[in-house]
Amino acid sequence: MNILLVEDSERIAARVRDLLTTDPEVNIVATVRDQQSAIDSARRSDVDVMILDLQLAVGTGFGVLEALGLHRPKTIVMTNYALPQYRELARRHGVEYFLDKSVDFDRLPEILVELRRNG
Repeated sequence: MNILLVEDSERIAARVRDLLTTDPEVNIVATVRDQQSAIDSARRSDVDVMILDLQLAVGTGFGVLEALGLHRPKTIVMTNYALPQYRELARRHGVEYFLDKSVDFDRLPEILVELRRNG
């Protein structure tokens, strides 16, 4: 499973990489920090899942979702801004999972297993 990690915090990106490298079926193909790089990277044919922060160095995760539309990899939003209106907007964009970094961070491995199982 090829993962695109869209995260502007190097500390959090390193934590995600550490958490996911324990799974031999997970390959992080790119880590990007801004909206345009995320859009360009998500359009690669080898990306299966995008882990997407909402607040980026330049742009937003919602800007990424709007630009990609329905032509995007399965998406896990992972944010410190888990506001109800953001959850609803993510749902309207068809996001498969919406995680609050402060409480759901450790769910990432199980979610990736679930995504692999469900194709």
